[in-house]
Amino acid sequence: MKLAYWMYAGPAHIGTLRVLSSFKNVHAIMHAPLGDDYFNVMRSMLERERDFTPVTASIVDRHVLARGSQEKVVENITRKDKEECPDLIVLTPTCTSSILQEDLQNFVNRAAFESSSDVLLADVNHYRVNELQAADRTLEQIVRFYLEKNKKEMKKTNSSDFNEISKTTKPSANILGMFTLGFHNQHDCRELKRLLNDLGIEVNEVIPEGGSVKNLKNLPKAWFNLVPYREVGLMTALYLEKEFGMPYIDITPMGLIETAACIRQISSVLKKVSSSLDSEKFVFSEKSFCFENYIDQQTRFVSGAAWFSRSIDCQNLTGKKAVVFADATHAACMTKILVREMGIRVVCAGTYCKQDADWFREQVWGFCDEVLITDDHTQVGDMIARLEPAALFGTQMERHVGKRLDIPCGVISAPVHIQNFPLGYRPFLGYEGTNQIADLVYNSFTLGMEDHMLEIFSGHDTKEVITKSLSTEAGFTWSSDGLAELNRIPGFVRGKVKRNTEKFARENGIFEINVEVMYAAKEAAGA
Repeated sequence: MKLAYWMYAGPAHIGTLRVLSSFKNVHAIMHAPLGDDYFNVMRSMLERERDFTPVTASIVDRHVLARGSQEKVVENITRKDKEECPDLIVLTPTCTSSILQEDLQNFVNRAAFESSSDVLLADVNHYRVNELQAADRTLEQIVRFYLEKNKKEMKKTNSSDFNEISKTTKPSANILGMFTLGFHNQHDCRELKRLLNDLGIEVNEVIPEGGSVKNLKNLPKAWFNLVPYREVGLMTALYLEKEFGMPYIDITPMGLIETAACIRQISSVLKKVSSSLDSEKFVFSEKSFCFENYIDQQTRFVSGAAWFSRSIDCQNLTGKKAVVFADATHAACMTKILVREMGIRVVCAGTYCKQDADWFREQVWGFCDEVLITDDHTQVGDMIARLEPAALFGTQMERHVGKRLDIPCGVISAPVHIQNFPLGYRPFLGYEGTNQIADLVYNSFTLGMEDHMLEIFSGHDTKEVITKSLSTEAGFTWSSDGLAELNRIPGFVRGKVKRNTEKFARENGIFEINVEVMYAAKEAAGA
């Protein structure tokens, strides 16, 4: 734990609540003090959705501290069981209430005797994991609980071996890891369903978003699992592979090349699974559908990204510098798209998912000049100021950094703002996603003489110069004559001149920037 005014990934209980709130008829009870109970407001505001089960806060106040929490927590669980009749109730503390070191498992055991619903305690270490890790663990915990519960029930009824659950007649897949407050998750889910339908594959279950815990017993019936984001869903896929031998696909279909790779892996998995099944009972034939033809048709006629990459507009971006910083999945995919599909130079690729550091380095090796693994936003900001890219692709934090440095930014990952929950259809995955990404990349760069023309025709005021530096260690100021000279520089290059001058001043220990310093910086840059 650490005190911070900005965090890329929130506390563990937020991840747990996001998973629980995504399921239908699952109720979460949060054992927390006042101030930690903002989840309902956040979810309803961002997702613009009314049909969800709100989280109940079991408030820790001075009265609870005086006599203990057990009676209040048990009463809240049993009351919600009678009022809502949920399929599952999950109790989760926050990192604040965990300080009390109470035996919450004992509370849950007692409440379970008095409730008709299933009752669980979120099995998460709130001090050691972040929001995404907790979400991944919570999803796996719930899936494991219901599959083991189903196994026990089948043994009681003398059913056949639980591990030999029959597969669906037609090829089918589970989509794991789609959940509330995710970056464009709803749109990505629709696009994945369309993609699978085009390939002749039925969607067996989507969890947790919109799923029912009663249907989790059907997960092993699918032919394979699809994990579009490695942050959430991978633990569940590994569990299903270990217990039921279910193969999983973790190639994120983002960008033309990765989407084609994902489809080819799906084809390979289907061939392998079908060979182990009774061919007379199960409907699948390699000859019935040509995956390579589908990839070719979608690349040439549905996605405009391949055509755009050969256009003069995209060629104008060749060699431009970009910085990518996001969660591991989106940062790795975006880095590959920029380099392989658009010819843009990625000077730094980074992620705040430190738990995936090794995987991330392996994915971006050879595609970027340097790699940054950190959850400290000040390090990211200083890196951006040092490298001076033409565009950023990151989270809302990088967008704020870009505003201060006059560098455009395209948001590709959480943490997000309400503007990243568009009402229109904007997936980032699949072939339609390639179009959205191409538009985002092109519109994120400053286009030619755009700012200069706007200044000439009074489109907006570009005369005001922002003199604050991003780094907290910069101790210099701009003199009046220096600002006057900076104002005379055309708007489309002014930001670069300002950054180069400040960099020169920082390197030479100059604390006040005047006209002479500007000319010295110009000479040093060879301009």
